[in-house]
Amino acid sequence: MNHRPFEDWLLDEQPLTPEQTRELQIHLQDCAHCAALDEVNLELRSVKMAAPAAGFAARFQKRLAGQRLHERRNRLVGVLILAAGGAGLLGWSAAPYVIQFLASPAVWIAAAVNFLLTLLSMARAIGELGSILARVLPGFIPPFGWLVLASALSGAVLLWVVSIWRFTRFSRGV
Repeated sequence: MNHRPFEDWLLDEQPLTPEQTRELQIHLQDCAHCAALDEVNLELRSVKMAAPAAGFAARFQKRLAGQRLHERRNRLVGVLILAAGGAGLLGWSAAPYVIQFLASPAVWIAAAVNFLLTLLSMARAIGELGSILARVLPGFIPPFGWLVLASALSGAVLLWVVSIWRFTRFSRGV
């Protein structure tokens, strides 16, 4: 015999349709297993809820606050250990460069100036490349292509804004 729908009806707290109620009553008359389940369910529902001991809520809240404080303290210790380890690793890996810089800062200053000048000339070259592309590219792409490109770009920006908005919302729950 298939007990599945009847067990679901007995154990769910959802109201039944009149037809389901009639089918359940007929099944309960024939099936001892489901009738016993119904009796246990009725017994469980009729039992009075035991009142908590005096001060239970206060003890529970105090223990919960202690656990939160302990978790916060453990998290702080973990972050401090991680930060100290990261600072130590950074210091260990940067020590040869710092020692070399302190021994001869003129070489480092010349290298920094050379890097900045290279960066500046690269930015100027990229700007010229961009201006050349801005003059030549419109002739290669038809206006409909620009419209599709602008629509795709605005859709991507909209998706990005919505994603950032959804990730930065704070839940108001407990």
